[in-house]
Amino acid sequence: MDRQDRIQGGLLGLLIGDALGVPYEFQDAANLPPIAEIEMTPPLGFRRSHGAVQPGTWSDDGAQALCLLTSLLDCGQLDPDDLGQRFVTWYQSGYMALDNHVFDVGVHTSVVLQAIATGMPALDAGAMGQDARGNGSLMRSLPLVLWHQGSDAALVADAHLQSQVTHGDAYCQVCCALYCLWARRLLERVPFPWSEATRALRAIYQQNPTFLDILDWAVRPDDRAEGQGSGYVIDALRSARMVMRSGRYEQVVKAAIALGNDTDTTACIAGGVAGIRDGLSAIPSRWIEQLRGQEIVLPLLERLLERCV
Repeated sequence: MDRQDRIQGGLLGLLIGDALGVPYEFQDAANLPPIAEIEMTPPLGFRRSHGAVQPGTWSDDGAQALCLLTSLLDCGQLDPDDLGQRFVTWYQSGYMALDNHVFDVGVHTSVVLQAIATGMPALDAGAMGQDARGNGSLMRSLPLVLWHQGSDAALVADAHLQSQVTHGDAYCQVCCALYCLWARRLLERVPFPWSEATRALRAIYQQNPTFLDILDWAVRPDDRAEGQGSGYVIDALRSARMVMRSGRYEQVVKAAIALGNDTDTTACIAGGVAGIRDGLSAIPSRWIEQLRGQEIVLPLLERLLERCV
């Protein structure tokens, strides 16, 4: 399994996790099918969430991740205003959304994108609602890791910036930074990737006591706290870490969905890192075939892989 296989696994892993979770979103765990029956098309008799959305369709999670990837590839750097405008185009016109159909947009994200659409700079708009601690910036952040060739400190700075476009709260920034360092360690096949990512982030935050306190006292990365699959950014990160212990890619994303609640986002976040860890070859071929929108994804993936040669 080479680096390109893991990069492909990361991008397709997040999109497939997202699409797999869409039919089950907002459901209580007790109401979900048995874990063995969780598929792109749920079993007969299960009332799908987003019933008008075709199976195999990614949600706002995947669309925003592709907006981020395209912005990085086109600009050659993280440009918050370019990224913000792409999010606005997605929100208004369905850019990077399948069938140009936008659904499942968070209230906070909607308010921010409306502000950007009126001309407010992206970072100013994202600073609104400083207590907004949803997982909306965490869910899309993985393409940054797949694209980035800079230092850990540069990756952390960009993880913060991409979060600030919609979610300026420091909790969101710290979770995105830790997730990106964790994913980078998985991509590099470092032993004990979570622990090594935590150690690196603590070193980077030595000059930022506010972020260091959030890392140690709110995120608490050394704890083995169980996640609940909710939309709260810290819980979303904990949930992804927890289900990564479930086995290979298929078991990971099914375990994420089995938590209930924000199923598409939990499976997206966990599916990205599981795809990096296990590679494209570990993702079931039936799910790859059932993923819609490959005419959008594959050219972007080709551009991304060319950068990594």
